[in-house]
Amino acid sequence: MITKLIIDRFENEYAVCEIEGEIINLKKSLLPSNAKEGDVIKVSFEIDQDETTRRKEKTKEKLKDLFDH
Repeated sequence: MITKLIIDRFENEYAVCEIEGEIINLKKSLLPSNAKEGDVIKVSFEIDQDETTRRKEKTKEKLKDLFDH
């Protein structure tokens, strides 16, 4: 899914942005270094299946260790 956010302004280390009609604060370090007020940024969200599986397995292992003792 691709959506767009608009940089409204910068406040200290944050960018105040509008996305889908909501206002959010993002760390400036997450944006392109040349981003400026008024820029429209394309944002892509996707599920990282490998990382999701890895984290689920790690959680299972921790729960197993917890209940096996």
